[in-house]
Amino acid sequence: MNWYCDTAPGHPVHGPYHDHEYGFPVTDDAVLFERLSLEIFQAGLSWLLILSRREALRKAFAGFVPERVAAFGAAERRRLLDDPAIIRNQRKIDAMLWNASQVVALQKTHGSFAAWIAQRPTPPSLEAWVRLFRGTFRFVGTEVIKEFLMSIGTLPGAHHERCPVYAEILQHTPHWMSV
Repeated sequence: MNWYCDTAPGHPVHGPYHDHEYGFPVTDDAVLFERLSLEIFQAGLSWLLILSRREALRKAFAGFVPERVAAFGAAERRRLLDDPAIIRNQRKIDAMLWNASQVVALQKTHGSFAAWIAQRPTPPSLEAWVRLFRGTFRFVGTEVIKEFLMSIGTLPGAHHERCPVYAEILQHTPHWMSV
């Protein structure tokens, strides 16, 4: 059973994310990069903290537009490390900068980050996804990848079948339905 479906609805911070984003298919590269980044920032912290700082993270990371973040240099890195409104973990910030450059590289080789994801591993097991992501990105453990892929509708499990959002997600034909 998914505890999030039992606790998030009606919550002022969790509710909107649960009801309108979590588990819905995503194809926009900036949104994909944001979701991956949020999952990385969440590692070891609460999801409530991450969602509470989401707007500050968006502002600090140029709306999570991969090309803009990939162009950050030493001054921007220092600014991020000094920004009390975000998560100031040096390893996570460095991973965001690296990962942005990787998304830009994937856009050049595959047309988009979304297209790279759509070329799912065979078989599309969590272990295969983790190997793929670890070969490309930084600070991407099993839980980060699992939550990221569930959040974008690539892996099942974001909502339990009794959750009203589950039925809505099915109308959008998430990737996991076609595997």
